[in-house]
Amino acid sequence: MEWLAAFAKSLVEDRLCAGSHIIPAIRSVYRWRDEVHDIGEAHVTLHTRAELVPQIIARTEREHPYEVPCVVSTLIDDAAPAYRAWIVEQTTMK
Repeated sequence: MEWLAAFAKSLVEDRLCAGSHIIPAIRSVYRWRDEVHDIGEAHVTLHTRAELVPQIIARTEREHPYEVPCVVSTLIDDAAPAYRAWIVEQTTMK
């Protein structure tokens, strides 16, 4: 959780995302190296632009403690105009 919060904050600071929502406690069940794991993890949703997703993926792969971190992108068809404008403004280099 602490690593994830610091990572999300660094993405906001570097303007790769405008903000994030962190869910501190989720239960993750998955198979890894022929063993089933059932562990507690945290989840983050990043609010960004589609063209920044490749940079976020690359950075996650470099910095995440997992060998294969879960990074997925969900395209939003529409959003409140003011919210969309805020994301663009916050993810634009000044």
